[in-house]
Amino acid sequence: MQDPAWIVEARKYIGQREIKGAKTNGFISIWLKTLRAWWSDDEQPWCGVFVAHCIQSVGLPIPKNWMRATDWLSIGKTLPRPAMGCIVVFSRAGGGHVGFVVGKTATGNLMVLGGNQGDSVRISEFSPARAIGYRWPSVSPLPERYNLPIIDSDGTLSTNEA
Repeated sequence: MQDPAWIVEARKYIGQREIKGAKTNGFISIWLKTLRAWWSDDEQPWCGVFVAHCIQSVGLPIPKNWMRATDWLSIGKTLPRPAMGCIVVFSRAGGGHVGFVVGKTATGNLMVLGGNQGDSVRISEFSPARAIGYRWPSVSPLPERYNLPIIDSDGTLSTNEA
């Protein structure tokens, strides 16, 4: 199954990390400028910045408050369950988190490609119990996208998305 265009874009940045202190990762700076953010550093939570960049770069609309993870529940089509490439929104203490579902583990946890996961762009394992919604940013996904690929994981659930 071919990745949606926004996932192709997202995969380009796996390994990019925020820079602690006064400096900011150049990619994050460009994303913030392109999105017309009122801030310019990577010290703010930036999961929504990453998703907004990926979605907007392929010509799809983003929510007005793209920087807020839970605002991603207002765009596209609501999905009844995760599909390969969909936007997933999670709850967390102090806010939310947003990323893209790219698979699942053999035990059923979600594998999510996102920004600001351990201060970097990477694929991390998440409990589906934390998910508060799944969205498809364009027309509905093909039925086969609901058959999530199995991805190996070290079994460590994500706990650092702020």
